[in-house]
Amino acid sequence: MLPDHDFDPDDTFATGDEAPELDDDASFEAVVWQWLLLVNPGDDEAAQQQFRDWQERHRDDDPADVAVTALLDVTDWRSSIRVDESEPATLIDAIDTLAGRFRVEIDWGVEDPTDTAQLAGISPGALVDTACDQLRIAGYTLWVWDDGEAIISGAIAARDDDEGMRVIGHALGLDLRPGNG
Repeated sequence: MLPDHDFDPDDTFATGDEAPELDDDASFEAVVWQWLLLVNPGDDEAAQQQFRDWQERHRDDDPADVAVTALLDVTDWRSSIRVDESEPATLIDAIDTLAGRFRVEIDWGVEDPTDTAQLAGISPGALVDTACDQLRIAGYTLWVWDDGEAIISGAIAARDDDEGMRVIGHALGLDLRPGNG
């Protein structure tokens, strides 16, 4: 069952001078649903499918970190990415796949972004910066977070939803930051 489509994060999350916190009456399921709406801007069908996939993968008694892992698994290469930082061509492909959903083409500054020789001197951070800058111009933000491994994890959301991403990311336990931050 999908949460109410008209879910309002202002009714669920308290904000103040400190980092936003999840209110007691907010369900984890509602947080997951809001995340999916944010990382699938304008594509409610994709959000609904990913929500159903997430519901099938987790149990209600799963700890939050297990539920978040299941969420990231069902959204990987659909509305989020997790790519080993030693694979720049795969990182480019993953970001291009997500950006393509919004008809945004990234100019990576190389003739052939699949040629590992051309990418040899470019750091993963520089690639993320390039994508983030170009997505911002198009009205989107590339968000990244540290998952404790040599993995670049991220998602794209509408730039107008930056504060919502911070709130929802915090509620999920993700230390989100803009890709160029």
